[in-house]
Amino acid sequence: MDIAHIIAEERIKQAIKDGDFKQLPGLGKPLQLDDLTHIPEELRQAYRMLKNAGMITDEQELKRDMMTIEKLIMVCEEDEKAKLKEELNEKRIRFEQLINKKKMTDSSAYRAYQQKIHERFFD
Repeated sequence: MDIAHIIAEERIKQAIKDGDFKQLPGLGKPLQLDDLTHIPEELRQAYRMLKNAGMITDEQELKRDMMTIEKLIMVCEEDEKAKLKEELNEKRIRFEQLINKKKMTDSSAYRAYQQKIHERFFD
């Protein structure tokens, strides 16, 4: 174990003892981990880095997920289809929400309103 790891562990233990983590949002709730099962293990870290850098949009990810689910629906058993169709509908709804939000933020009225707010508060 290197010295940086030891120091980090000691600081974390001290923060826990001092109660610094008690006010964190999501305390006691399970983490929302990315589902990267569709990505080969050796590419997952690179994928996370690209996604965090904004190179892979949520829309692209949802499109890929929807295509994968559609392919699975074509080849799966009947009892599995209902679950997959429900998941596909959820992804479609999320995709449409993202597209509508993007359309709203791209509109000239929204940009004009945003400019007025910026001028009022920052100029």
